[in-house]
Amino acid sequence: MSRKPIGQRLPDFERWLKRRRLTSDLRIPYFSQWVHRFQRLARTRPQEDWRDTLHIFLENLRDADLPAWQIRQAGEAISLYYGPYRESQARSEADPREASPDLGASHRPESSASARFRPPTPLGEPPFMAGFRPTAPAHPNAATMLAEMRRLLRLRHYSPRTERSYLGWARRYLRYLGPAHLALPDTTDAKAYLSQLASRQRVAASTQNQAFHALLFFHRHVIRADLGDMSSTLRARRGRKLPLVLSVPEVRDVIEWASGTQRLMLELVYGAGLRLGELVRLRVKDFDFDASTITVRAGKGDTDRVTLLPKRLQPALRAHLAKVAALHKRDLAAGAGDAPLPDALRRKYPNAGCEWGWQYVFPSAKLHSEPTDGKIRRWHVAETTVQRAMKDAVRRSGIAKPASVHTLRHSFATHLLSRGVDVRRIQDLLGHKSVETTMIYTHLLPTISAGIASPLDDL
Repeated sequence: MSRKPIGQRLPDFERWLKRRRLTSDLRIPYFSQWVHRFQRLARTRPQEDWRDTLHIFLENLRDADLPAWQIRQAGEAISLYYGPYRESQARSEADPREASPDLGASHRPESSASARFRPPTPLGEPPFMAGFRPTAPAHPNAATMLAEMRRLLRLRHYSPRTERSYLGWARRYLRYLGPAHLALPDTTDAKAYLSQLASRQRVAASTQNQAFHALLFFHRHVIRADLGDMSSTLRARRGRKLPLVLSVPEVRDVIEWASGTQRLMLELVYGAGLRLGELVRLRVKDFDFDASTITVRAGKGDTDRVTLLPKRLQPALRAHLAKVAALHKRDLAAGAGDAPLPDALRRKYPNAGCEWGWQYVFPSAKLHSEPTDGKIRRWHVAETTVQRAMKDAVRRSGIAKPASVHTLRHSFATHLLSRGVDVRRIQDLLGHKSVETTMIYTHLLPTISAGIASPLDDL
């Protein structure tokens, strides 16, 4: 099987990659090729920071329908080149090739002063709109608008999942408008797109509402055009939907069919009412065995809360943490025990990632090389691992319900209500913003209560 020919290469970068052992020898030529392709785009945008250019470059790759693994490889290669590699070149006084001659001045390593005092964007005008005049309307490149939308979402600290969903809807919206749409999108375009979602594609009401909020953000913050009155838009209506709940015997059967760490994770979801994302991101410092509590950090809506730590799980959890501690010691000895830290905490506490309290309770089995700084770290276990364990346990238990991991969270709330726990207390344990959200579980009580019988039973 013949491989595609390798394009232009960067020998110094390849030697650096091989010396640092940041990737396999087979991938090094392709890393070099990605950087060379990126440099061709960078020359056309001499006044732009390389990070902003990278967003546009990756969006162009996505529009070209390249496989996801190639896009990740391109991002990793370019980040390694402009991050650790360029910094190491700048520190090397004996190397005359401190800056490559084929790069624009704006893509050389920034000094600390230039990084701090970058010229601000004029207020009220997105960066990619500079130069456009109302007398000559033009449609900015779709990849440029999507890159700006990503920047604004991260500036407002939207969650990664919301970012992916909003960008997906904006990308489909721009594809719906087509390249022939010369003027910037307006209210009429948004109404037409949302209406066809409801009438032609017949999407669920929650899906259409998500698309509406994504387009609202795109129009309001990216192209600075208010959608105005959207009352005439055909909108899907969502009726009351009851969550799927397992009975106590069904939960017991599902958990008994799981084993090892996967069983411990499912028991924590049910015993503490955790979301799947909250479970995999738990760190050692979040557990308080004396108070039998778990502190959930940066949950949905970026809020913290305290929930229950079942006493039944504490012996198994302590034994599991002992294994994780041994793994952490081996990682430290190998130079890979630095856990990922949220936001800018690493700048404030540079060595906190190596501390025991910051390690993930359920670490991944594989180490991961960070494209930003080149360090090797161990992230948390993938959410799909827990989902597959739940699906397999439900199948083996013979339960004919489409139960998911989140079903255990619903069961946690419903079973507490059936035991007489106050709904406001359950609201705090689940982390709901409104008590109305928690009240949905009260509609499930008659279906699980033994105090209500059908009149047919009296015949």
